[in-house]
Amino acid sequence: MTNALGERRQMVRAAMKAPYLTREEEHKLAVRWRDNRDEKALEMLSLSHMRLVIAVASRFRNFGLPLGDLIQEGHVGLLEAAARFEPEREVRFSTYATWWIRASIQDYILRNWSIVRGGTSSSQKALFFNLRRLRAKLAGTQQTISDSELHQRIADAIGVKPKDVALMNSRLSGPDTSLNAPVSDTDGSSADRQDFLVSDDPLPDEIVTQNIDAERRHAWLTSALKVLTDRELRIVKERRLTDDGATLESLGTKLGISKERVRQIESRAMEKLKTALLESQPDRGAYAM
Repeated sequence: MTNALGERRQMVRAAMKAPYLTREEEHKLAVRWRDNRDEKALEMLSLSHMRLVIAVASRFRNFGLPLGDLIQEGHVGLLEAAARFEPEREVRFSTYATWWIRASIQDYILRNWSIVRGGTSSSQKALFFNLRRLRAKLAGTQQTISDSELHQRIADAIGVKPKDVALMNSRLSGPDTSLNAPVSDTDGSSADRQDFLVSDDPLPDEIVTQNIDAERRHAWLTSALKVLTDRELRIVKERRLTDDGATLESLGTKLGISKERVRQIESRAMEKLKTALLESQPDRGAYAM
């Protein structure tokens, strides 16, 4: 880590000593890199704009990530800008590169600020990076603003829903907490946070009951299907017992009959199944089809 810190400091010192480029010098270097892949030209172009990288990275110091890492990510964005820059458009490289530098740093922050990934849409990014500023600005007014009204105003300013503002506000209010973090109970015993999570899964006895009921229903249906003819059984299976039920027309083509005839056979088969199920389980009227 000491070596990495020393390299970053050396990079910052070199950036501060690098000369500023005129428009003509910048254009020539950009052309040399684009047309000839001149590594020396790329080095000179990027080094002369490292001040810009450092300046942009410094704006994001309040997100709790090392400045050196932000500078390195900004340098990645700078190189991406150099790869995409078109000198003939008569735009200064610094103007074009600023967007790429900022985007690279913001993506890095979103990936590493929390172990829980947030939204990556443009509106969610705007909310993440502007929430604190807007909240401080609105809170600094003379008016007394409730949390709901504050969230509504911020949502209107950024173009998101108030519930998104409330969720992001809660995420920014504190650091991540491990589920394995110990929690002291009232009786002096300790447990992990995950021990207090409520599961939506069914209880073990409910799972057993569901499995037994499913096995019984399968046995009843299998027995009832024996009353059908081969053609009725095929139609019921392909129409009712598959995830993607076959159409009347497709079945009619396979069986060499009209789709209306398929519908009639299916209707008769379902009545036979209903009768067979009720005869075997007279108290199971819920299985009527």
